[in-house]
Amino acid sequence: MINMVMLVGRLVRDPEIIERENGNKISRVTLAVNRKFKGTDGIYHTDFIDCVLWNNIAKNVTDYCIKGDLIGIRGRIQVDNYEKDGIKKKYTDVIAENITFLSSGKSKEQVEEAEE
Repeated sequence: MINMVMLVGRLVRDPEIIERENGNKISRVTLAVNRKFKGTDGIYHTDFIDCVLWNNIAKNVTDYCIKGDLIGIRGRIQVDNYEKDGIKKKYTDVIAENITFLSSGKSKEQVEEAEE
């Protein structure tokens, strides 16, 4: 069986990194991915897809990307369940396994400052 997804889209907001107690770094980002076809209203619609980035991938995206940057993500879909107030809920994330930077909104100076 195969669980693989490839996305190309723009970051909806600046990525932020969180360091967990065990030392792992995590970043949750949302990609705006345009559909290739028009809806019945004649407009191209956009899907907003939640993605989870771990450790080095999270650090690199946080260091080099800002809202609006175009990135490619190859990863897998993960579905988790939880219960809140006695109601069972389900959510779906894309777990990034590889990132490709396709454009960067940060200037060369901002990237150099982040590397220091």
